[in-house]
Amino acid sequence: MDPITTVLIEFLAKELLNVLEDKAKSVFGFWGEFDKMKRKLEYISSFRTDLEENHRDYSIVKKILPQLRELIYEADDIVADCRIRLDYEEVRKLYGNFFSNFHKSNPRGLLFRTNAKIMLSNVNNRIEEMENELLKTYLPSLPNKTCQTDSQEVSARLRRNSHFRKQKPIGLQNDARNIIEWIKENKKSCRIGILGMGGLGKTTIAREIYNAEEVLDYFTVRIWVTVSQEFTDKDIFTSILKQLGIREFETDNSEMLTKICQFLNDKKYLIVMDDVWRIDYDYWRQVFNDLRGGDNCTKCIIITTRNRTVIDNLGVTRTHEPRMLDEDESLCLFREVAFPDDRNFSSHPEFQTVGEDIVIKCRGLPLAIKTIAGLLSTKPLSLEKWKEVSENFHDGLEAVEESLRLSYDDLSPMLKHCILSFSIYPEDAEIDADQLLYWWVGEGFVHGKARKTALEVASLCLLELVNRCMVDVVDQRCYDGRVYICKMHDMVRNLIIQKSKDEAFSSFDENDKHRADEYARHLGYTNDMDEMLPKLSSKLRAFLLMKKCLFQFSQITVARLSLLKSLRVLDLSSNELENITVEDLLKLIKSQKRLAYLSLRRIGGLKELPDWIKKRQNLQILVIKECKNLKTLPPSITTLRNLVVLDVEKCPLCNLPEGLGRLAKLQVLAGFKLARPGDNGARLGELTGLKELKELRISLSQSDEIADNEADALSKLDQLKVLSIDTKDCTEKQVLLVNKFSPPRSLRELFLRSYVGDTTPDWLSPVCLPDLVYLYVDLSRQLRRVSTSFWGANENTWRIEGLCFKHLYKFDLSWQDLMTKMKLRYVEASNCHAFKGFPFDVSGSGYWSSC
Repeated sequence: MDPITTVLIEFLAKELLNVLEDKAKSVFGFWGEFDKMKRKLEYISSFRTDLEENHRDYSIVKKILPQLRELIYEADDIVADCRIRLDYEEVRKLYGNFFSNFHKSNPRGLLFRTNAKIMLSNVNNRIEEMENELLKTYLPSLPNKTCQTDSQEVSARLRRNSHFRKQKPIGLQNDARNIIEWIKENKKSCRIGILGMGGLGKTTIAREIYNAEEVLDYFTVRIWVTVSQEFTDKDIFTSILKQLGIREFETDNSEMLTKICQFLNDKKYLIVMDDVWRIDYDYWRQVFNDLRGGDNCTKCIIITTRNRTVIDNLGVTRTHEPRMLDEDESLCLFREVAFPDDRNFSSHPEFQTVGEDIVIKCRGLPLAIKTIAGLLSTKPLSLEKWKEVSENFHDGLEAVEESLRLSYDDLSPMLKHCILSFSIYPEDAEIDADQLLYWWVGEGFVHGKARKTALEVASLCLLELVNRCMVDVVDQRCYDGRVYICKMHDMVRNLIIQKSKDEAFSSFDENDKHRADEYARHLGYTNDMDEMLPKLSSKLRAFLLMKKCLFQFSQITVARLSLLKSLRVLDLSSNELENITVEDLLKLIKSQKRLAYLSLRRIGGLKELPDWIKKRQNLQILVIKECKNLKTLPPSITTLRNLVVLDVEKCPLCNLPEGLGRLAKLQVLAGFKLARPGDNGARLGELTGLKELKELRISLSQSDEIADNEADALSKLDQLKVLSIDTKDCTEKQVLLVNKFSPPRSLRELFLRSYVGDTTPDWLSPVCLPDLVYLYVDLSRQLRRVSTSFWGANENTWRIEGLCFKHLYKFDLSWQDLMTKMKLRYVEASNCHAFKGFPFDVSGSGYWSSC
């Protein structure tokens, strides 16, 4: 089953569990329809699992799945409406002062219930019809043994042939040379990783090292194991034993490992583990340790993978990431493969221009170049054929697509759903990670699991896509790899666009250009789509404005967009939209009752949010940061009971509304400002009601005060992991205000921005913050020293692993103190002129890492 349908079923089943509570039964009176839908979804999910496990491919299934997907979208809308209505009615009862009189039996409420029951029943009947059709087709018994698919056979053949084909590794010689030098530097033992996306030349580099003359002279034993996706530990041990010439051995893993260790003891050996996708990390770390050998043993283990998680978890000491080939290297490789005899264009100069065009489109990816050139080398030499291949770039790229498809197919349904979102962004677009994460949560691509929230799961999903080399990082935090900005390589994007088309995630024309039409479910809006708006599907679920887009909110545009009744995601954050009419913008938002993620970041004309925002009870994420004229928020915003993220940073708000503590599900609050004395606004003490808050960003000003009875408010936020305090609008008198804070002991990350004191806060100590692992301090022109409690004493020592200091011109800190009193693995500093003994340039910008 396609990943979209899979994720939709999981998400809808979760939503059904929410409405199948006693209160839903009593309010709606048709809980039986919810229960019936839940049971049918469970059946379909079971059918999907059985289908995947047995690799069945029925034409009837392919026919039904698109219909099923549409039905689930429809059902999701109905269930969402019921849940929104349920929340709205409960909120009205709790906070009646924000709402007009409402009675359960009013005509509008009764009409809603009647229509919802009819629509839900209709959907259930249609699902049942599909169920019966699937059952008729699926009744024949399944085979006991499955065979490799054609794609698996292709990939297996590629793996068998890849290292035996003799070919000069153009553009990769330096890669192999550098790694050989690493091996020589480590006299006894080294574990090296070669990391990169499929087709980048990882195996070629490893094979070049493996066959190098100096490596042959250096090691007495060499072993090559292709791990790939389908493997067992026994397969690996068997391969090693056979290469060692041992033909008779026990089939027990521990016995085989013992025999391998005995043979390699006191020998100089190289083991290459090629194409590692996933592995039992704990077990194989132990295996590598068991292979340490005697005093005379010298060993090197090289691991090639497209998954950074493999590198991180197998104790790799050094990692090499191959680069793309430059234009000259690319053309040289193309020429060598396309003209295997004379290896140049001298006898065929008319082909060079076409060859150069093809090479440019390959973007330096060795596998793409070799595949197209190999295709041409098998054809009769024809300029027309070359031009045809150049014009139809994707023709004949089966091997390249297969390499990328392997990476895609290995993803879970949830990760597949997430990566499809990249298809709506323009080529080479740099994408804000937060936008992706909020989109995924808002539309239900991801949801919380075990103790992790949906936002945390979304962040892990993005990191995994990066680790699998399917998403490129543009900007990230070096300490832990947190992604801030990312992008996608063109060839990966081409594959994702094809998958997006196949699975009706979004719409594209015959040239794979993203478009707005009646079939679009997700849209990344650009200027050339203006004429397409009248055709836009009323079923659109996500509308994101792309960067540098001069979007005009005309009355016609608003009228058209107001018909989008299924919209969950509306993100206009990439443009300031200075010239729009705010009234038209708000009219659009008001029409979207199912909206879950709304971003109005940098909307210059936005001065206030209307009171009717309280009716958007489905809102989970509200981002209105950097709106330079936004000065007030309506008190009714505190009734948005499903709000998970509220970001109002860098807005000229005096304070946030009183009653903020009602937002019991809030996990991220950015831009919190204390109400001034006498003002009606949120005080620090109100935060104690936010029991699920994990990230808090506070901005302090000169007139702020903290009452004695609320000084310990932060300490009661047991789930708080990230705290940022910005005092750029304060004077030195506010130092006492900062010292009044009492962050919870569970805090993991602390950011002090524009701190005005000359000494760090007294509570910044291992006694008060025993779980702190990351400390960031910047733009503090007065800070000179740490407090007397900073270093702790006796058993109370820091667990900090990462430090980042920026623009601390007077701060006196020594490297020796850091190294003796902290167990650091990453330190970054810039413009810190008073630092002493640091192993890198602190006057400019530099960093140190233990890895």
